Amino acid sequence: MKQIIQSFKTGQTILEEVPAPVVSKGSLLIRTTHSLVSLGTERMLVEFGKANLIQKARQQPDKVKMVLDKIKAEGLIPTLETVFNKLEQPLPLGYCNVGVVEAVGDGVSGFSVGDRVASNGPHAEYVLVPQNLVAKIPTNVSQEEAAFTVIASIGLQGIRLVNPTFGETVVVIGLGLIGLLTAQMLLANGCKVIGIDLDQSKCDLAQSWGVISINPSQGVDTVKVVMQETDFIGADAVIITASAKTNSIISEAAQMSRKRGRIVLVGVVGLDISRAEFFEKELTFQVSCSYGPGRYDENYEQKGIDYPLPFVRWTEKRNFQAILQSISSGQIQVKPLISEIVALEDFQSVYGTISASKSIASILKYPDVGVENSYSNTLKLKPIEFTGKKGTIGIIGAGNFTKMTMLPALKGSGANFKYIASSGGLSGTELGKKFGFAFSTTDYKSILQDPDVDAVLITTRHNSHAKFVQEVLEANKHAFVEKPLAINWEQFHRLETFLEEKSNNVPSIMVGFNRRFSPHIQAIKKSMGNSPQVNIVATMNAGFIPSNVWVHDMAVGGGRIIGEACHYLDLCVYLTGSLITEVCMSSMGQNPEENTDNASIIAKFANGSQAVINYFSNGSKAYSKERIEVYSNEKTWIMDNFRKTSAYGVKGFSNLSTKLDKGHKEQFHRYIKFLKEGGAPLISLNEILNVSKASLAAIDSLKVGNWVKIR
Repeated sequence: MKQIIQSFKTGQTILEEVPAPVVSKGSLLIRTTHSLVSLGTERMLVEFGKANLIQKARQQPDKVKMVLDKIKAEGLIPTLETVFNKLEQPLPLGYCNVGVVEAVGDGVSGFSVGDRVASNGPHAEYVLVPQNLVAKIPTNVSQEEAAFTVIASIGLQGIRLVNPTFGETVVVIGLGLIGLLTAQMLLANGCKVIGIDLDQSKCDLAQSWGVISINPSQGVDTVKVVMQETDFIGADAVIITASAKTNSIISEAAQMSRKRGRIVLVGVVGLDISRAEFFEKELTFQVSCSYGPGRYDENYEQKGIDYPLPFVRWTEKRNFQAILQSISSGQIQVKPLISEIVALEDFQSVYGTISASKSIASILKYPDVGVENSYSNTLKLKPIEFTGKKGTIGIIGAGNFTKMTMLPALKGSGANFKYIASSGGLSGTELGKKFGFAFSTTDYKSILQDPDVDAVLITTRHNSHAKFVQEVLEANKHAFVEKPLAINWEQFHRLETFLEEKSNNVPSIMVGFNRRFSPHIQAIKKSMGNSPQVNIVATMNAGFIPSNVWVHDMAVGGGRIIGEACHYLDLCVYLTGSLITEVCMSSMGQNPEENTDNASIIAKFANGSQAVINYFSNGSKAYSKERIEVYSNEKTWIMDNFRKTSAYGVKGFSNLSTKLDKGHKEQFHRYIKFLKEGGAPLISLNEILNVSKASLAAIDSLKVGNWVKIR
């Protein structure tokens, strides 16, 4: 299928060929018939993509600070590699999609195959959209009209925040597409509407509906006109739908408002607010968030958990439905807003001139069902022969770790890249092209069914790891899974039972515990020799991650202790040469919960060694991220952030200094060699299972407030 994407590296807007998504639980697979180009939002993205590196940096000063902190902690070259890798990531454009339901995922209710629907899907021939972001189209509403659903909901949410009453005067600053739709809805609400825009044609269109239009470019004093139109009381409310960097818009909005007026920002403007202007009139100011309640809430959007209607009357989906009903009843007229309808393959006629476009609404029309938009979940990228080759791999997951760590580390390993699977198809296709894969797919089962594939590398979200590992082993292939192996005891026991039933007579399991392969850890281990007992202090200055990020969700990410601190449990197993027998974890705070990212773990080992693992998220990002201290036989080794290692009391040990090297390259190169030549697994299954159990036991220890033994 074809999809429109924006490259931030080259600045090009491209119609890319990608595999169609596979229907999944809680979602609808939709064949697109039309989509609307949001000229305001998409113009900003296209112009950002075309900007040079310095211009991009000026537009995102907060990101520049993050880059500088990363340089201090990890060095210049690794940081630049990260930045350039980020810029290579393509962005799918569009969020106003209309189409026909092609397949309904498990758990979805109220939809059937063949339904006409509007959603926030991107500009693509097939889209996969969660059910709470999809609404049915009334029979008397055309596909072209329904394409306005999502963008009109943005204006509707701004109106809901203003909460206008019948007869109030509301000013709409910016009569672009959202502004014109907002003006219509305010008129339907019984308001007196004043519209302000620099484009006279848009002012004229608004005036034809009964909006009092003002064009400042004609030398009109907008504040004076608004005051005259309101008998010098001022506007009851101002909705800003304009997009401009100037601070004058927010100032004028305050000046034209009545005392205790309301100002809502829907667009993007400068926000250097004059306290005096707001203080004297006791004005309220609020920024509107997209389509309405539920936006950016993963529970609502991705998990399909709706807000109860009696308590949250207007969610984003219910806003979609309200817009469609208004179009159906004729309260909103959208046909006059259509500037052009363009075939998908002619998309450049819209995007090529988007910076200077005077269009109000451009609609893309997609090919009818046929060869042009045939349904395929796998896309051939490169003709390669794999028969008889060893070390042939498929990757499930095309996120940041795959892109920025795994695939660069696999370069030069001798691996044969056959498949890369991603849920949406776009990220996998872009990585597949860059790194020379033969196929990009959205159907991971095609990897399991291919006899050429020796091993499957899994880098999906943590809650899917155990399931994928078992499926890979059942397909008689080696399984490499980026940590953790499992995020709860139920997953672990299910996999453990499977292994016991097979008497471990299955291909190998490898977990991505890369740090033991770092040259710094290798040097310490070699220098230690056969130390009978070891004390280890390991600290991860992990950094703060917002609580709404999926890694904190115990049902999805398992929390950062299970998901990340497990690295250090494995590292201590490797350095001590012994399995963990007992753990005790304490977290910061008076009322410890099962999920924490500020904790200390004490681990005891079968040979008498012990380790203290500190996992903290409240430290400075400018400080080293990781530090390990090893004490044994009156000797001490200190490793600082996988860049420097020194030793005390150790004869003949040469201090080691390298660029940041956490062992990823060495790990993957050894793994591909194992696939090709055989031999013992890189990490024994006993150690992998022991570390997984110790991670889960650490959480148990936090719950019970005591030591927990490892079976």
